[in-house]
Amino acid sequence: MDYKKTRIAPTPSGFLHVGNILSFSLTAALAQKSGARVLLRIDDLDRERVNAAYLGDIFDTLHFLGIPWDEGPADVASFEAQWSQLIRMELYNKALRVLRDSGAVFACDCSRAQLLRSGAEGVYPGTCRDRGLSLDAPNVNWRLRTPPEVGLPPEMRDFVVRKKDGFPAYQLTSLVDDLHFGVDLIVRGEDLRPSTLAQLWLAEVLSAATLRDGASGQGVFGRNEFRNTRFYHHPLLVTAAGEKLSKSAGATSIHYLRQQGFTPADVYQHIARLLGFAEPVRDWEQLATLVFARGYGVEG
Repeated sequence: MDYKKTRIAPTPSGFLHVGNILSFSLTAALAQKSGARVLLRIDDLDRERVNAAYLGDIFDTLHFLGIPWDEGPADVASFEAQWSQLIRMELYNKALRVLRDSGAVFACDCSRAQLLRSGAEGVYPGTCRDRGLSLDAPNVNWRLRTPPEVGLPPEMRDFVVRKKDGFPAYQLTSLVDDLHFGVDLIVRGEDLRPSTLAQLWLAEVLSAATLRDGASGQGVFGRNEFRNTRFYHHPLLVTAAGEKLSKSAGATSIHYLRQQGFTPADVYQHIARLLGFAEPVRDWEQLATLVFARGYGVEG
């Protein structure tokens, strides 16, 4: 393996939990094996959920558990001054303009309640695809047209690239950031495999639109280097009831465990136990070694 850069990309919308730490440990270990640099990228565009306590928790937890990074903010102050996604808004808007100018997006004013009533169960039924709503209309999001032959998972059909509040959506910002920072190795939970497929398609659309329009000035969008990115999807930690861990489940957060007196070694041992490992584990390197030895996770 020979990669240039990977990243850990938490969101400051809750305290980091043991599932995050599993992913970050695997990221650090793969970076160590491949010689890649680790970027700390904090996704903070969900402005309604960003919380100063959660932002500070990211740095506190990474330092507490000894998880290293080579690039990115050193603390909250440097993040807000130099690394917030708000600083890269023009880059995201440039991508949105490429999509708009190429006719790759359509406007949708459906509410979540409407979609739930349609019985789609998380699958967009294409309600607004041919309605011809103005992209400049108030309270509409922008959805990327996804032809059936692309083969995306049902939940990624016509996925949102710009939200109703005018902010770019996760699938777009994550892709643009990875292209902007030159990330070529991405570690994610198995639950984000649909996002990986969606972003691979979005990268193709952006690249094709840029080249077709001769917009060489659009920089990274005309060179689809994302198709050469290596992905590692790892299994998820789950609750005793078999449910995915969430930031609302306070008992799984590192913040809570520290309040209960857990040391860093205790945290890593706890994660190992949740994975079903009986071996002693004291740090992220030992945890990752066990995960790789058991063949957990799938590349691709």
